[in-house]
Amino acid sequence: MLFERVYEDGLAHASFMIACQKKNTALVVDPRRDVSVYLDLAAKHGLTIEAVTETHIHADYLSGSRELAATTGATLYVSGEGGEDWQYGFEAERLHTGDTITLGNITVEAVHTPGHTPEHLTFLITDGAVADEPGYMLTGDFVFVGDVGRPDLLDEAAGGEDTRFTGAKDLFRSLKNTFLTMPDYVQVFPAHGAGSPCGKSLGAVPSTTVGYERATAWWAPFVENDDEQGFIDSLLEGQPDAPTYFSRMKRLNKEGPALLGQRHRPDELESEAVDGLVRDEEAIVVDPRDQHAVHSGTYPGSLNIPAGANASKFAAWTIDPDSEHRRLIIATDDAELARDCSDAFVRVGVDNEVDYFSPADADLTQVPKLVAVDDLSDTDYAALVDVREQTEFDAGTIDGALHLPGGKAHWTLDALPSDGPLVTFCQSGARNSVVSSMLRRQGFDIVELEGSYAAWEAARS
Repeated sequence: MLFERVYEDGLAHASFMIACQKKNTALVVDPRRDVSVYLDLAAKHGLTIEAVTETHIHADYLSGSRELAATTGATLYVSGEGGEDWQYGFEAERLHTGDTITLGNITVEAVHTPGHTPEHLTFLITDGAVADEPGYMLTGDFVFVGDVGRPDLLDEAAGGEDTRFTGAKDLFRSLKNTFLTMPDYVQVFPAHGAGSPCGKSLGAVPSTTVGYERATAWWAPFVENDDEQGFIDSLLEGQPDAPTYFSRMKRLNKEGPALLGQRHRPDELESEAVDGLVRDEEAIVVDPRDQHAVHSGTYPGSLNIPAGANASKFAAWTIDPDSEHRRLIIATDDAELARDCSDAFVRVGVDNEVDYFSPADADLTQVPKLVAVDDLSDTDYAALVDVREQTEFDAGTIDGALHLPGGKAHWTLDALPSDGPLVTFCQSGARNSVVSSMLRRQGFDIVELEGSYAAWEAARS
């Protein structure tokens, strides 16, 4: 058996390729939307991707299951569990508890494990060449390393009302009646790692075992003692904010993400052409540098979406593809960086055409306004705005600050006063630069707190 884990750091997302090397056939589980990584893996190992599936209707990224199946001709499988309200809206084979996918000697069995979502499946993998019982579990967002999937996202991202309590009860039963009935040696591979907002305390290591979770997970004593209410209370306390884009991901993943097909690869444009496109409101410039570089001067009206691990998340925070269809032009002379940005964007459904241009001859005359911590008390402003997450805000903020989480800000602008400057901050300044660039584009007069909350705390010590 071949077992490959594909990990994307920015979304803390793991997908998997399982293959029978005797038959050269492969299954991909929970793929991301830029699917070339799976095509390359299959080519490297001489495999044919014959099946594609996913554990559930995801909320934090746009699934690549439909894209990969269309690209390869593989059979697409999705959950048929969860009731009428949780059926996928596109053509695919439906899986129910006990259904199997066979790849030569390998058997992949679907098991319904509701809680994180009503339709959630876990996959038990048996390598028939060496065993007649499952040795591996792909748990999706059911069980993480040291944690379990949050059951409140349907309230936060899908318009549910108090579904978190039903979900938490379902999760308790799934742990008790499915997960903990497996032998301790079974290896567990979740779909997310540390940093994902799909849980609150995910471990950073890639895998665990049933026995290790039974012995060490925070939830295990509650299940062992049959303390359902204690489990529910502990599970629901302190869950992180759900960014607004999650609701869009949930809807599109249920309906069926648009097929990308042969994608446009970024072209290099002349700076004069870029100026014209921006002037005619046909394009938006994206500055992919960090906040320190941006503060020295950036393209007027640009969005700050730093390249790298967080590009997907920050694109989803600052661009609403339902209403914004303009071309995105990356201010870089690095063609590979522009391609990386384009890949990161489509992972969260920002399918806008992406090109790039060298900023060497560009107009980088917009210098974001900053205010030092020592000068804050002498600064006139309409509001002080904390763009950190709820848990950070609750742990301490600057006196009088409004709370506007970065992942929700674009969709809650009416919470901000529009009659004067706004002083904004996050923890270190990185998220603040991203959110501030979006707020400037929306017409707000923004002043960034230099060094953000960390500098403010340091000044008080």
